Amino acid sequence: VQLQASGGGLVQAGSSLKLSCAVSGRTVSNYATGWFRQASGKEREFVAAIRPGGRTYYADSVKGRFTISRDNAKDTVFLQMDSLVPEDTAVYYCALDNLFRSSVSDSAYYTTRRTYDFWGQGTQVTVSS
Repeated sequence: VQLQASGGGLVQAGSSLKLSCAVSGRTVSNYATGWFRQASGKEREFVAAIRPGGRTYYADSVKGRFTISRDNAKDTVFLQMDSLVPEDTAVYYCALDNLFRSSVSDSAYYTTRRTYDFWGQGTQVTVSS
């Protein structure tokens, strides 16, 4: 299983970026996938996740600005980031939970790093003020 994240860059505050995560070895519609980010000197934190059935979760800090989605035909997961602020500067990682068609109902399951078994290499997002 491989995850390849792309789409990062340097943008000004208020701009938008769309990250992509191409997944090989798994059909994304059958697995929960998520985005996490790690700012310099900080712990890796949850950003967004999407369950096999399509339900989504967001960190409070990005709710209303970021949107997670996927293209099942291309096994690709996206993170649309709008109204970016300097605090969004971080390396963004996509991740996949290897539990087939997870039916876990507890939202904490999908927002926790240890849930995810496979990780992409990360893509840098830098937001200037």
